[in-house]
Amino acid sequence: MLIRTATIDDLDAVSAMEAACFPAAEAAPREAFAQRLEKYGNHFWLLFDGERLLAFADGFVTDEPDLFDEMYEKAELHNEQGKWQMIFGLNTLPAFRRKGLAGQLLRQIIADAKEQARRGVVLTCKERLIPYYAKFGFADEGVSSKTQHGGAMWHQMRLEF
Repeated sequence: MLIRTATIDDLDAVSAMEAACFPAAEAAPREAFAQRLEKYGNHFWLLFDGERLLAFADGFVTDEPDLFDEMYEKAELHNEQGKWQMIFGLNTLPAFRRKGLAGQLLRQIIADAKEQARRGVVLTCKERLIPYYAKFGFADEGVSSKTQHGGAMWHQMRLEF
């Protein structure tokens, strides 16, 4: 397995995987990924088995302590010198779930954020995933009042270094 950061050349692959992993109301559109890759491709982690993309995670860096909906839509809010690494999505192809791939990506994100002297990592998840992220040291901060992304209820979780 190889983990690397993304370039605009990965647009088709990440767009296709997002569509396969999330309901349409929650999936980021191709145009959003194009903007994200242009602004912060170095904050996309792609996991490959040979030439095949099996999983990826993305998010940007900000001084804002909480994740809010506008972040998904406005790549220009990225601040490379920011304190917090946000995670917008963690995707694994359905046929490859429960094999530890998402965990490999999370460990890489955490290691990179520490190396970059961030204060920590912030993500939102559905209630059923709280125990999963807790295994990596994330603390549940409760239901977020700042995101209703895709019309769902999201818990904000934080790993502070």
